[in-house]
Amino acid sequence: MKKIAVLGGGQLGLMLIRSAIDFNIEVAIMDPNPEAPCQKIATNFTVGDLNDFDTVYNFGKDYDLITIEIEQVNTKALQKLSDEGKKVFPQPHIIEMIQDKRIQKQFYAENNIPTADFILTENAADVASNVAFLPAVNKIGKGGYDGRGVQIMRSHQDLVKAFDAPGLLEKLVDFEKEISVIVARNEDGDIKAFPPVELVFHPEANLVEYLMAPAQINDNIAAEAIGIAVNLTRKLGMIGLLAVEMFVTKDGQVLVNEIAPRTHNSGHQSIESNMTSQFEQQLRSILNWPLGDTSLIIPSAMINLLGEEGHTGIAKIEGLKDVLKVSGCHMHLYGKKITKPFRKMGHVTIRDNSIEQLKEKIDFVKKTIKFVSDEQ
Repeated sequence: MKKIAVLGGGQLGLMLIRSAIDFNIEVAIMDPNPEAPCQKIATNFTVGDLNDFDTVYNFGKDYDLITIEIEQVNTKALQKLSDEGKKVFPQPHIIEMIQDKRIQKQFYAENNIPTADFILTENAADVASNVAFLPAVNKIGKGGYDGRGVQIMRSHQDLVKAFDAPGLLEKLVDFEKEISVIVARNEDGDIKAFPPVELVFHPEANLVEYLMAPAQINDNIAAEAIGIAVNLTRKLGMIGLLAVEMFVTKDGQVLVNEIAPRTHNSGHQSIESNMTSQFEQQLRSILNWPLGDTSLIIPSAMINLLGEEGHTGIAKIEGLKDVLKVSGCHMHLYGKKITKPFRKMGHVTIRDNSIEQLKEKIDFVKKTIKFVSDEQ
């Protein structure tokens, strides 16, 4: 029986375990939260600091294969494990590069990966000295996650929001759509990409509110996006799963925004809607198995279920039965006991052959299901 160690025990790990069970794969999880979503179903669950060298090293040394479900981990410990003969996928140096958005952007520039123009900045004063570059997006180099660490700077009046830490200014892109392509590569060098999906972001939380699969783009743009993602994976030499978020500009350009070296929110619908899910594909890629067919079976949407604004405390779900009455809806709840504003509590996948009906169902689910608490 295969045994895999995973750093991170959130919802991505939860769905990875569910896929691993199909292959009799045992999964050990480490997470700092003793009540992480994975803690009830992992073969072994360890509470530990993912950024502490000794903790990560001692956890991983008992396993032959180590992977991640979050990139905020101690890469030095992972590199030591790799040097000692353990398989660590994605490779530690790639995780380390992706941890810093500044290094990410420099990699794109050096490897002719299309991306928005940018300027590296060291602090808030440095951002202010580049006011002529606005409108732009100020991104903190390290630590940003799920919309945190990003500020839009449209004019000098927004400079008070600048991060006083190493980061970058990225030219604000006049885009028509935001899309994502998830691509997998195994040790043999085989690569397969999932069809592009279209992302719609929450206007306040700056994270994905829902997505549509397939993306409503023409075939040429879809092919270009897939080509960029495949090329990027090859140039990284990465083994595992890579999510590539991109902008489609109003004049038809495709520009890379950010990447994540793991399963991703933009691939959740693949569980019900593609021949192979992103979670099975992650297992296939890191185990050097044949990669699965990524074809879309049926048009679908994925809606993130976020904690309601003004609600922090023991989670209660409203509207569940009404949503379950909708044909084609499949619920995934993450087992998080505490809700807070914009926390990802679960997601709903909707399948329908009609794009118009899919959009109607998205609107219904968005306004019907709520995660609230008694404490406000």
